[in-house]
Amino acid sequence: MKAALFHAKEDLRVEDVPEPTPGPGQVKLRNAFAGICGSDLHVYYTPEAAGLDFDHPHPVTGSTLPQILGHEFSGTVVELGEGVTDVAVGDRVAVWPIYYCGECTACRRGMFNACQKIGFHGLSSHGGGMAEFTTVDASKLHVLPENVDLRMGALVEPMSVAWHAVSRSGVAEGGSALIAGAGPIGIGVWFALKAQGVQKVLVSEPSADRRAIISALGATVVDPVNEDLGQAVAELTGGDGVDVAFDAAGAGPAVTSSLASLVPGGRVVVVAIHERPMEFLPTQLVMAETEISGALAYLPEDFDAVIEAMSQGVYDTTGWVQEVPLEGVVDAIHALRGGAGAKILVQAD
Repeated sequence: MKAALFHAKEDLRVEDVPEPTPGPGQVKLRNAFAGICGSDLHVYYTPEAAGLDFDHPHPVTGSTLPQILGHEFSGTVVELGEGVTDVAVGDRVAVWPIYYCGECTACRRGMFNACQKIGFHGLSSHGGGMAEFTTVDASKLHVLPENVDLRMGALVEPMSVAWHAVSRSGVAEGGSALIAGAGPIGIGVWFALKAQGVQKVLVSEPSADRRAIISALGATVVDPVNEDLGQAVAELTGGDGVDVAFDAAGAGPAVTSSLASLVPGGRVVVVAIHERPMEFLPTQLVMAETEISGALAYLPEDFDAVIEAMSQGVYDTTGWVQEVPLEGVVDAIHALRGGAGAKILVQAD
C-alpha cells in the first residue's frame, strides 16, 4: 500500500509499505481522509519543538522512524481483530489517536491527554492515517452517524482540540470571547463557541486571506496590525472586555493582546504550540486577577461532543477545507508553512 513516511527533518516520502494486519482487540481501517495538522508542520520542520524524541523507541508504543504520518483521520472498518465486538465491518469512524501510559500523575488524574509519555497514532505509533490502511485499537474508534460523512469525520480531531480549549475556558452561554488566530484551530474555536451559545465573538487575524475565510462563515473579524484591536473589543463588549480569549496563533503578541482584552477575572487559554519563548510581565495577571491556562489535545468525550454538534449541522467546511491526493502531501505542507490555505485533507486512498 502507499503511505507517507517521515524519515527525518524535511524528509517525507510517499512509498510502498506492507498492509497491516489487525491484532487482538484491533481493527483494520481503509483510511479516507487525513488532515495536515500544525503538529505535522512542527514535526517536518522543527521536530525538536514538537517534543518528539525520534532517537529512541516511543515509551508507550515502541515506535521508531520511519513513521507514517496522519493523526487526524477518518476511515471505514474493513477487518476485525480477535475479540472485537463493539464495531462492525462497514462502520465509518473517526479515531481518538492518543496513546497514554496509564501510570503517570496525569493519567492517574484522568488527564490522558496530558500523559507524560503521550503518543499519537500517526505521530509516534506503528501506523497513521496518511496511508491506504492502518490498524488501531477498537477502543479508539468513534462511529460516525449517517449524516456525518468521512470528510467531516477527518475534522473531528482538530475540532476536538478547539472544543477542549473552550471547555477549559469556562465561558458560559451568553458570554464573550476573543480568538487570536483564524487557522483551523481558531476556526474550530469559533464553531465550538457558537455551538455552546457564545455569540459575542471577535476573531483577530493579521492575514487578509484567513480573515476573509472566517468572515464568510459569519465571524466578526479585526486586523490587529492595521486596526485598533482594543477598540474592537470595547465595541463588542460595551467597554468591559471579553470573558475569555484564545491564543490559536502561537505567537507572543497573541497572548499579550489577549490579556489586555480581558474583563477583570477573565482567562486566556493557550491552545497553540509556540516555537519561541516570549517576554511576559506576570503583574498583568495580578492587577485584574486574570488567568492564563493551557489546553492540550482532547479527551474521548470531546470527540463525542464534536460529532454530536456535527450531526446537528453546526460545522460548515465551505471555503476553508481543501483536498489533495496522497502524492501531494509534501507540496501541501510547504504551502501551509508559507501561509496559504487553512485546512488541507489528504485523500488516503
